Amino acid sequence: MNDITIAPATDEELRSGELGRKLRHYNYGFVGEYPEQQYIRLNAKDESGRLLGGLRGFVFLYWLNIEVLFVEEDMRGTGLGSRLLAEAERQAIALGARNARLDTFEWQARGFYLKHGYEEYARIDDCAPGYYLAHMKKSLVP
Repeated sequence: MNDITIAPATDEELRSGELGRKLRHYNYGFVGEYPEQQYIRLNAKDESGRLLGGLRGFVFLYWLNIEVLFVEEDMRGTGLGSRLLAEAERQAIALGARNARLDTFEWQARGFYLKHGYEEYARIDDCAPGYYLAHMKKSLVP
């Protein structure tokens, strides 16, 4: 073990995707083959090009994983967040997703996600000092 080095991955190593391929092939032995991770990246802009909000996520192992959903404060309550979420879910279903998951701090949008059919299945208390992080999920199939 003394001749093993641990170092940051190089840009070339990251681009190669070798580590992800190794894990995917290992996983295939348990769950069968599945599509590679596919990204969903949405932006909402007004006529002047101002970024009003957006969503970043990916589909992996038939789950939509929402990493970021943000709407500018002056656009909240207009339905823009709902439109972004619905479009991401639509695209995810087209990519084969059957479920969705996300994390949200208690001061963020837990109520918004509950309104859209997500349920809290776990929580990390004091994840940020004094605040919990809610883990939420939703079935995308009837």
